[in-house]
Amino acid sequence: MDEKLKPKHIAIIMDGNRRWAKKRNLPVKLGHKEGAETLKKIVRYANKIGIEYITVYAFSTENWKRSKDEVDALMNLLTNYLEDFSKEADTENIVIRVLGNLKPLSKELQQSIEKTIKRTENNTGTIFNIALNYGGRDEIINAVKNISEDVKKEKIKIDEISEELFSNYLYTKNIPDPDLLIRTSGELRLSGFLTWQSVYSEFLFFDKLWPDFTEKDLDYSIEVFKKRNRKFGAK
Repeated sequence: MDEKLKPKHIAIIMDGNRRWAKKRNLPVKLGHKEGAETLKKIVRYANKIGIEYITVYAFSTENWKRSKDEVDALMNLLTNYLEDFSKEADTENIVIRVLGNLKPLSKELQQSIEKTIKRTENNTGTIFNIALNYGGRDEIINAVKNISEDVKKEKIKIDEISEELFSNYLYTKNIPDPDLLIRTSGELRLSGFLTWQSVYSEFLFFDKLWPDFTEKDLDYSIEVFKKRNRKFGAK
């Protein structure tokens, strides 16, 4: 694979877990569980082929509107996922980070997140970002509030506010913007994922549901990306 043409950062909206379960007359939570297994497989493969960053949309700020049973099942799954996969990720040199507003999460989940980050922080392979209780607009508003506070405290001047400075107030500080953004399940929208960061990302949409996504699909996505002509606003 040509290293120069390969995307440095791939972002994924993992859509379709619920539909996958319903198609098989299974409980929704089993769809999420299957989706979690697919995620492990894809992150391992991304690490194997040298993708530097992979960021996934695990739970949005809007997902709290789902039924309590589904939200509780998702939170339990995330807690277990972090505890289990952090052990595997550590042995495979993968770094796990979590992006989003973590304050509303349970203490148990916050502790799992803290342990996971600490356990893998010194690894040097793929940086795997999990967007959890994340919303693009929420992230931007949070950044504006923090910048306003720093202007008030005279830490920065209004004239110093630039795209670069603004980016340093986002959850993705020090992470390059995604080169390629993939969404599964046939939906053709971003749903608030990486609103600021995706302005020059290449988009690729799959009709297949997330639990059916494979390593070959990731290879295909990378090949499509390599054929795109990225101009970044230039002629």
